[in-house]
Parts: sequence; C-alpha cells; structure tokens
Amino acid sequence: MATRLQQLYDEHGQSAWLDDLDRRMLASGSLAAWRDRGVRGVTSNPTIFARAMASSDTYADQLGALTSAGAGVEQAYWEMAEADVGGAADVLRPVYDASAGVDGFVSIEVDPGLAHDTGRTVATAREVLARIGRPNVHVKVPATAEGVPAIRQLVSEGANVNVTLIFSLGRYEEVIEAYLSGLEARAGDLSGQASVASFFVSRVDTEVDHRLADLGGDLRARLGSRAGIAQAQTAYGIFLERFSGPRWEALAARGARVQRPLWASTSTKDPSLPDTLYLDALIGPDTVNTAPGPTLEAFLDHGTLARTVDADLAGARAHLDELARVGIDLEDVTAKLEKEGVAAFARSYDEALATLQAGVDGLAR
Repeated sequence: MATRLQQLYDEHGQSAWLDDLDRRMLASGSLAAWRDRGVRGVTSNPTIFARAMASSDTYADQLGALTSAGAGVEQAYWEMAEADVGGAADVLRPVYDASAGVDGFVSIEVDPGLAHDTGRTVATAREVLARIGRPNVHVKVPATAEGVPAIRQLVSEGANVNVTLIFSLGRYEEVIEAYLSGLEARAGDLSGQASVASFFVSRVDTEVDHRLADLGGDLRARLGSRAGIAQAQTAYGIFLERFSGPRWEALAARGARVQRPLWASTSTKDPSLPDTLYLDALIGPDTVNTAPGPTLEAFLDHGTLARTVDADLAGARAHLDELARVGIDLEDVTAKLEKEGVAAFARSYDEALATLQAGVDGLAR
C-alpha cells in the first residue's frame, strides 16, 4: 500500500524532500527507509551540519584523520559535509535514475559568507560540485542581489542549482529570469539539468504576525498565519505564467525542465496551528516540499491529499493586498528575513567550525 508521500507524488505531482542530513542516517539506514516511504530528495544547510557535527562523535575519526594529515578545520568541515552529501546522493541514486533526473537530489550550500560575492560564489559552487562528483547534487545559492547573477552563470554552465532563501515575489521573478536566461546562454541539448527555487514560507508568517500584533485590534486574529501561504500560492501563479508561452516552449523543445518551486521552512512554528499546515496548503504539480522528519511523519499520519496550491489564487492575492492596506510592508518584511536568513546560516557555519576546532583541541590533549 502506497504511503501518503508516495500518493503525493503519484496523484498530485509534488515531491516530498527531507530537510535534514546526518551521517548517522546513512549508517543506520534511516535515510534509505525514508526513501522507501516516499522521500524523493534531501536538503541540507549550514545549520543542519552544525547540529549534526555537534550532536555526536560520529565525525571524530574522520576529523582526526584529516587534521593529522594537515587539514585545517574549514577544510575538514567541507570534506565531511561533502562526504555526507555524496553518501546521501548514493542512497537516493535509484530515485534519480527512475525519475530520469527529476528527483533524487541532495543539496549542499556554498559558504554563506559568500552570499554577497558573485564571483566567489560561482567559483566555490564549481569546486564543490566537482569534488562531490555525483550527478544528483544541487548546489545551493542564496537569492541575494549578488546571488542572482551567480545563479544565471551556473545555470549557463549546466550546473544543478537549488536557489535558496527566496522570501519575496519580486526576487522570485528575478530568479526565474536568471534561470531562463542561463538556459538560453547554453548551447545544444538542455535535458538532464534540474533546478529548484526555494521559497521560504513559515518565517514570513512569523514576522508578519508579530507586526500585526503590534498594530493592535483584531488584525492578528483576522489576518494572521496566512501571509506565507498566500505569498507561496501567488508565487505558484507566477511560475505557471513564466513557464509557458513561446519563450519557454523554445527552451522546452531543447529538453529544458521547469525550475520547480520548492516550499521551504514548512514546519509549523506556532503550536496553535495544524502541524501539517504548510504541506496541506501548497500541494500541486511540479513542486517540491522539503520538511524535517517530524513534519513528514505528521503528514504520513494525517496529511491532506488534494491540489491546493492554486485552488484560490485570487484569494491569495487579495490577502496580500489586505495586508498592505492595514500597514504591513511585505517588501520590508522580506528584506529583513533575507538579511536574517543569510546571517543565521553564516552564524551556523561559524558554530560548526568552532565545534570542529574544539574537537581538534580535544584530540591534541
């Protein structure tokens, strides 16, 4: 009997990805078990690796070997993270092969400290992909103003790119343009290349709800906990528009695939809300939803299976208009969230390096 995650893909065209990666998942077989239950990809980020490296001694042996061979802690971080991503890519390779390269991807993020450096982002992304050496790896590039041209360049070179930290509709339009123009810059057959655009959802609700509460009255009760979903649903409308018509048809004729919207930050932050809210409300064809294990477990148990992402696009837009009418500046919200998101990943990266340095110091005693 098919699981809900398998039904999600078979009946509605949405892929469920796991937003977590830890070396213990590879050793124990739990990642393979997730794959067999319907998970079709894995995303990682510096926060996930920082947590993994700090929570067990699983990395101690490799850390000791690397540092004994003269590696610094930053080099050790990348070698260990890339080993995990490569191992996870091997576990998911059957999904990649069976889907002809649509799914089965594992994502790894470039150094978040490069989020505002186009040239170094491109160079680092090339190096990371080359070192891992698997076809089913996405390199994650943040959708900062400086990240957008890096995305175009990498796409033009045939790289598989996961565009991360998208918060605003305007920036999403820029990301789509970078993808399309990157494909147009490539010669020949475009098949075999895959990209996703990661639109962060629940963080928008958290920030908007704080601002609604500050405005007072019944605004939080009347308009709260819907901004993130409304933005994502509106983004899906943009996706449908941009991946149609003559321009797209010319690329599709050369084998190009759509850049699938990926809904990220989909665990429920407010305990008063349903635990599958951000999965149930964003189901539709050619999309991905990446969530941590507990959220996927909840969906497996009681998630809703219905096409919802474009059930009421006019209503989603009307909600965003109403937020603007009562004084919520979504451009300011999303600019703040982008800045905080980049800073949080940079902080996690530094924490991971500090954890490894403490490990090295312990080995030296």
